[in-house]
Amino acid sequence: MTKPLYAFREHKAKAEDATTLVVLHGTGGDENQFFDLGRQLLPQARIVSPRGDVSENGALRFFRRAAEGVYDMEDLAKRTETMAAFVKGLGATGKVIGLGYSNGANILASVLLAHPGLFNAAVLMHPLIPWDPEDVPGLAGTDILVTAGRNDPLTTEASTQNLIDYFARQGAAVESVWHEGGHEARQEELAGAREFLGRIG
Repeated sequence: MTKPLYAFREHKAKAEDATTLVVLHGTGGDENQFFDLGRQLLPQARIVSPRGDVSENGALRFFRRAAEGVYDMEDLAKRTETMAAFVKGLGATGKVIGLGYSNGANILASVLLAHPGLFNAAVLMHPLIPWDPEDVPGLAGTDILVTAGRNDPLTTEASTQNLIDYFARQGAAVESVWHEGGHEARQEELAGAREFLGRIG
């Protein structure tokens, strides 16, 4: 039997063709961090929540970094392929949607860029993409929601807006929800995610 690419938690849906929601935690979280939130946001969906396999001083992540906002790009590329293989291996027959927070949003965004079409839609909560991605025509038509705080100490409003603008240039159906706070997930963005997922999930 092949060993799973990640340890993960799963809630199986009743319908075989139900939407699969892949939930990706932030640094220091695990497969439990947003599992219940996923079930609340899309009650009829299959929920799959993998555990990051990189430890940064004991805090779990999905890829390595040299410092805050300084990514190990070689490691990111390798682990992007691992995540893509994990999602493909789920054998989903309905829609596949990703929801990631912070580091989870960053690995999700990297998979969107490397494997357009693998996810039908994505919710990126507080992403940080500190490079200029090349054009990815395959993103056209992908539904993407970006949520962020205008005073996030880990990234800038301009950087997040640049990512939103990038997705728009690729033809993605991109939406955004902003709040006046920092890196924390606030109720207004969770409400935005619920509305977005309820509409497209």
